[in-house]
Amino acid sequence: MGHPPLEFRDCYLDSPNFRERLKCYEQELERTNKFIKDVIKDGNALISAMRNYSSAVQKFSQTLQSFQFDFIGDTLTDDEINIAESFKEFAELLNEVENERMMMVHNASDLLIKPLESFRKEQIGFTKERKKKFEKDGERFYSLLDRHLHLSSKKKESQLQEADLQVDKERHIFFESSLDYVYQIQEVQESKKFNIVEPVLAFLHSLFISNNLTVELTQDFLPYKQKLQLSLQNTRNHFSSTREEMEELKKRMKEAPQTCKLPGQPTIEGYLYTQEKWALGISWVKYYCQYEKETKTLTMTPMEQKPGAKQGPLDLTLKYCVRRKTESIDKRFCFDIETNERPGTITLQALSEANRRLWMEAMDGKEPIYHSPITKQEEMELNEVGFKFVRKCINVIETKGIKTEGLYRTVGSNIQVQKLLNAFFDPKCPGDVDFHNSDWDIKTITSSLKFYLRNLSEPVMTYRLHKELVSAAKSDNLDYRLGAIHSLVYKLPEKNREMLELLIRHLVNVCEHSKENFMTPSNMGVIFGPTLMRAQEDTVAAMMNIKFQNIVVEILIEHFVKIYSGPPEESAAPPVPPPRVTARRHKPITISKRLLRERTLVYNTSSLDESEGDSDSFSKVWPPGEKPTIIRPPVRPPDPFCRAATPQKTKPDIVVGNAGEIPSSVVASRTRFFETASRKIGSSQGRLPGDES
Repeated sequence: MGHPPLEFRDCYLDSPNFRERLKCYEQELERTNKFIKDVIKDGNALISAMRNYSSAVQKFSQTLQSFQFDFIGDTLTDDEINIAESFKEFAELLNEVENERMMMVHNASDLLIKPLESFRKEQIGFTKERKKKFEKDGERFYSLLDRHLHLSSKKKESQLQEADLQVDKERHIFFESSLDYVYQIQEVQESKKFNIVEPVLAFLHSLFISNNLTVELTQDFLPYKQKLQLSLQNTRNHFSSTREEMEELKKRMKEAPQTCKLPGQPTIEGYLYTQEKWALGISWVKYYCQYEKETKTLTMTPMEQKPGAKQGPLDLTLKYCVRRKTESIDKRFCFDIETNERPGTITLQALSEANRRLWMEAMDGKEPIYHSPITKQEEMELNEVGFKFVRKCINVIETKGIKTEGLYRTVGSNIQVQKLLNAFFDPKCPGDVDFHNSDWDIKTITSSLKFYLRNLSEPVMTYRLHKELVSAAKSDNLDYRLGAIHSLVYKLPEKNREMLELLIRHLVNVCEHSKENFMTPSNMGVIFGPTLMRAQEDTVAAMMNIKFQNIVVEILIEHFVKIYSGPPEESAAPPVPPPRVTARRHKPITISKRLLRERTLVYNTSSLDESEGDSDSFSKVWPPGEKPTIIRPPVRPPDPFCRAATPQKTKPDIVVGNAGEIPSSVVASRTRFFETASRKIGSSQGRLPGDES
């Protein structure tokens, strides 16, 4: 089980439970930081100490073997399973070649050390800076709050107002620091999956390909590398999609932190001070309080433990609540409650006037509460005009732009998109728009289609079926995945199912031209997962399930013919997987468990006839008493174009079927360079000066 997500709303409450969960993330961050340091240290030892090469590889493999990825959420995708198992696979592979001599490439530091050091310093280091700011702002805020709450109400009104403003300012600063820190620490937790694995993968690949004594091993490694690279790229795409949604949620939380109430959470919760009378006087004790309106239960957790006794939470049943008159008490923001369990009145002090109003409103207090009306953006509906709009968009895209590179990934102008939507959905003459007009380019039309679908009052695949669809995508049984999604599609309302079929049929047509537009089912899933599906609640936990929404759309595209050939035999419930000797489940990709081939060595074939062909140079066995010629690998690969400083949205970062034409990451670019260089050196049948051993 992974770490529970950190909700942005908890930053405002700053509860003890939130602090405990945040501490788990900090411990995991420190563990990851220590792991990266170990990898960097061991990698440097491997590069600098060629005489101790075998022992360094063994130590490095042990370091990889000892690390286990933690994750956010309750389930991993197939790609994340591959990534989680990748270090074990790397370690097994290193142990296999421990006793073989290899030559390290001169740019091993660029492939391994620098990316990890950069990630550790820029990402983890930046997160630690956020932590320091969070702790500093929190200490300053609570210190100021404690002093503020001890102010007498008899002070001048101007002094009180100034103090209130200062507290509000510090609260806002602390809340923003908390939001930034939580966002950053979760981003590092998620992004380390590919930011740590990718440099190690590149380093391993260069290690094997750089020495022609291990050509056979390299040939076995290539399929695994490509599959893992695809998993890394898919995970990166899911991460990018999730990050955009989380940034939007973060912005909404900044604007209105009290508006998001999670299902199953208390009606209101936060810190309150309670007046307690003793023989020697009166004291104010700090409690963390949670109130559930339906049961009228107030749970009070003391924050200051008495010496010699540990106090647990106290549950009280509320009878009534009333505002305390200002002139009747020397403290501000006070209100009185009566409970069934305690005799007499309990006086509570809130953190501010606004906070007192919220508590009194939740407890049905006698103080009247006034709300300002909340204006909600007009939402679009799935009606005849909407169907007409979607069909027109699809018709134009498939007629004029289905081969456009980065179709649906490249974003159009917001001004043009709004202009098109306003013209088409004009109540006076809906649908009266010529899509073949030169004003509407393909980017504008695709962006308008996505905007319409994302702003429906209810998503195409409905809120009601959202949890069942995500649950089906999380299953590791591939038959059940497909069967359950097939069944759930036919539980959709008729117009929703019709719209979904129209869209998926179009996406299938788009993917059939992936060689021209570079849009695969995986890419389309990343784009249309959050478009066709979304959770009803805006939470970090829901954002973490976006990757499974993407998988649902990917399955619909890949199995379109089967799903839309007709409903399953029993559509009332998801089908049980058919009986098998062994269930067809997803298995992590592996190289350590492959069938081992007979080891052969490469030697210089310059004395052989050219008619034997270049391929013979990779199949000759080292004759007894004759040493092979070591052919040095290239010194350094070129910098991949994907890391150039270009706008991200103008050049879509996607994985395509033909990986030889466009590398999708640093690994793809650099390993492609080594493959090409190795073939050229192998076919040249020459040796470099000074390579004789």
